[in-house]
Amino acid sequence: MEVQKERLIPKKLFKIGEIMLHTGLSRQTIHNYTMLGLLTEEERTQAGHRLYGEEVFERIARIKELRVKKSLKEIQQILKSEKEPSS
Repeated sequence: MEVQKERLIPKKLFKIGEIMLHTGLSRQTIHNYTMLGLLTEEERTQAGHRLYGEEVFERIARIKELRVKKSLKEIQQILKSEKEPSS
């Protein structure tokens, strides 16, 4: 019996320009959200450009939803509490 090697599907990473195109956010806003910890980069290119995982789009949608009535500081707290496992 021959053992098959597992084929790993590479995860898709998005550059800021791609995120801008699909979300309507500016480069500066994405940068600001990253610096505030609202978004997290997954990797960097050799040139130092940030790359984000597919979940960035759900996260941005959540931020946009909260941004209607909440400040960025409040959003930081909400997202932090959503991320923490409940005890």
